[in-house]
Amino acid sequence: MSFSWPESAPTAEQRAAYADAKPAPYWLDVLPPREPAPALEGSSNADLCIVGGGFTGLWAALHAKRRDRWRDVVLLEQDTIGSGASGRNGGFIVSSLTHGISNGMARFADEMPALEKLAQANFEGLKQDLETHHIDCDLEETGELLVILEPYQDAWINEEAELLRRFGHEVTTFDSAEEMQAEVNSPLYRGGVWDRTGAGVLDPAKLADGLRRAVLEQGVRIYEHSRVTRLSDEGQTVQMLAGRGRVNARRVLLATSAYPAPLRRIKRYIAPVYDYALMTEPLTAAQQREIGWNNRQGIGDGANQFHYYRLTKDNRILFGGYDAVYRFNGPVSARQDDHDPTFAKLSQHFFTTFPQLEGNLNFTHRWGGAIDTCARFSVFFGTAHNGKTAYAVGYTGLGVAATRWGAQTALDILDNHETEATQLTYTRTKPLPFPPEPFRYGVIQLTRNRLAKADRNRGKRGLWLKTLDRLGLGFDS
Repeated sequence: MSFSWPESAPTAEQRAAYADAKPAPYWLDVLPPREPAPALEGSSNADLCIVGGGFTGLWAALHAKRRDRWRDVVLLEQDTIGSGASGRNGGFIVSSLTHGISNGMARFADEMPALEKLAQANFEGLKQDLETHHIDCDLEETGELLVILEPYQDAWINEEAELLRRFGHEVTTFDSAEEMQAEVNSPLYRGGVWDRTGAGVLDPAKLADGLRRAVLEQGVRIYEHSRVTRLSDEGQTVQMLAGRGRVNARRVLLATSAYPAPLRRIKRYIAPVYDYALMTEPLTAAQQREIGWNNRQGIGDGANQFHYYRLTKDNRILFGGYDAVYRFNGPVSARQDDHDPTFAKLSQHFFTTFPQLEGNLNFTHRWGGAIDTCARFSVFFGTAHNGKTAYAVGYTGLGVAATRWGAQTALDILDNHETEATQLTYTRTKPLPFPPEPFRYGVIQLTRNRLAKADRNRGKRGLWLKTLDRLGLGFDS
């Protein structure tokens, strides 16, 4: 029997469950206060200037100093460290550099053995960095669980498991509703695939804050509330204007994610798509017994419009996804963070997933954030100013681990350091650019509409989606 999400409006009780939720990212809201960094003032010189204080920028600063402790590194952040996607994502960490093996195989099949080897090495390196710099971010290597909701998805269980095992992953399958619901008790589940290699959950704001502390200890100069408004080639250096200050740097690394970059060409490749999430209050012991979930995996379902959810250290449930909202011309600001229609839908879908919790559990936080979506759904690189500037953007929501590799690869490009990574076609090519507005808005809305229709039609992809697939632009969860 086919499953579909409710088409009726959310009930008053489902709306009431999030009515008093604080409109702020849970992770950032509960992070202990810290001494703010100053804003940039006056003129300064640097060997390397990093623009963007999220994961990519922080990893780049850490590894730039590791490679050369005497390198003078400045990091400029337009708001506060970790306040963007890095501090407001779901906290899933997976090793993949290509937004999953299936997405990588569709675009870079010949290079996937190398990319998966690099991905696993990067994941292990990340864990070593956490240990070296004493960063406690509540990392739990619980794996990643794909849950199957519809009959047409049943065949995916063995297909996904076979693909994961081909690349050396340890996998557990749940081949029936009974097996799957014994693992996590939702009446929606028909089966699932548990990838137990290179995956888990963590607190992303604690990770960003731990990296902030680590780079300060290495002598990196951080300036917050210092938005770069102009970038210019000055011959031997690149000059950045930010507020009442300026930096002249021998090299520049742009790590701006979905935010407008001072290098305008990047905008052609990035569509800022908004994602939203709810966080519950902590589960009681009785509620935990009702849902099981003793292995605490991060969960995602198999639809194009998919949900993701996970447990926190104190047994709250984060529940997000489904809607992916693109607004005309891609604005990114606090005004877009609160979106009641999506929160209402998420609350309804949460209690559809776990009906045993309805009426007994409320949400404490609701928030949104922009994802730096690109047409290949994974990080890409580029340079400007005769190689003095490099950028790494486009992670498309799967960057908690991949940003470390992206940062190191961008540094290699800046330093003219040839590595296995820099020689890959993956690294040396870019995704197709999005068309300019108003065509960009039209194309994205049409694609979202057709993906939703495919979900309602047993996964059957119509002419538009098949055309995107042939062009190497297709996407599913």
